[in-house]
Amino acid sequence: MRGWAGPAVLSFGFRPFFLLGGLWAAGAMAVWIAMLSGDLTTPTRFDPVAWHAHEFLFGYLGAVIGGFLLTAVPNWTGRLPVTGWGLGGLVLLWLAGRVGVATSELIGPLAAGILDLAFPVCLAAVLLHEVVVGRTWRNLPVLALLAVFATANGLFHVEGTVGAGVRLGLATALMMIAFVGGRIVPSFTRNWLVKRGLDAPPSSPMQGFDKVTLAFTGAALLLWVAWPDRAPTGAALIVAGGVQVLRLARWQGHRTRGEPLVWVLHAGYAFLPLGALVMGAAILAPDRVAPAAAQHLWMAGAIGLMTLAVMTRATLGHTGRTLHAGPATVAIYLAVIGATFVRLWAGLWPAAAPVLHAASGTLWTAAFLGFAMTYGPMLLLPRR
Repeated sequence: MRGWAGPAVLSFGFRPFFLLGGLWAAGAMAVWIAMLSGDLTTPTRFDPVAWHAHEFLFGYLGAVIGGFLLTAVPNWTGRLPVTGWGLGGLVLLWLAGRVGVATSELIGPLAAGILDLAFPVCLAAVLLHEVVVGRTWRNLPVLALLAVFATANGLFHVEGTVGAGVRLGLATALMMIAFVGGRIVPSFTRNWLVKRGLDAPPSSPMQGFDKVTLAFTGAALLLWVAWPDRAPTGAALIVAGGVQVLRLARWQGHRTRGEPLVWVLHAGYAFLPLGALVMGAAILAPDRVAPAAAQHLWMAGAIGLMTLAVMTRATLGHTGRTLHAGPATVAIYLAVIGATFVRLWAGLWPAAAPVLHAASGTLWTAAFLGFAMTYGPMLLLPRR
């Protein structure tokens, strides 16, 4: 790491992947809106909805997961991070996946699948090597979730549509949020409260209650993957949402209103139980709530807001900035929250759905373009 004298963007994993992920989240949304309106046709074998779901879940989120783990694993293992042209090779694999999916009708499904899966497979191999050499076995569950995430991507290519592969990928992403968020949210909250001399810090992470909550949430999500429209699945999701609400309440997010970098972590995590509760209700009463609208509480809310929270905090910290969210960052957070609830509203009010879809997409695009404009210079320039 100390010997790398090339571009600063390749000096740490979060730099290229957070920047490209933010740009792709905005760009892919704009492309999808153009595809839906018929103004743009791409040589992909997937329909617009399937392409949109894949490129957000496995494209954008894949980049954020890569940037996060390539930054976190060195801290977990005590080893130096992947830098330089090795990191650049992983970036090229991610870009090749985006091109492969976009041109899958031309190059064929097999070639597209190989190009798309090359990045998560190579990323998992690199991280597994670091964990094994560093002998930090407690981090193997995170790599296991990454392997399941890659498997879900492969299943999507086999199905060619929004089905079990997307549900498995989304369920895995939610378990990553539950597992990793269960570490960082109470820890960062505790640090912030202690720094300000406030007593009664939040409960320590990963206690017995947390483990039971994770186990029950995982079981409920597996039911949803296998039987997404069965009444027992809806009931299990509602119970899982309830216990996740209790878990979140133990972290005392209501005491962090003074710092957006901290409260946004609680807000992002809150969409996990909220999505479970609404999805459970949608399964039990599909005539009242559309399951697709409920699913966006997870997709746009839990994943979108939590990843932005992690990307902004990590970028500030690892580039030598003060850990404080300015007005531009707060606007980014609020835009994603607004996009999520507008999309839910579209599912509850079908007559206004076209207008609400466009409004939600506009807010989403503005949020991630705002991230790229605000944090792009930090990601491209050397650490202070």
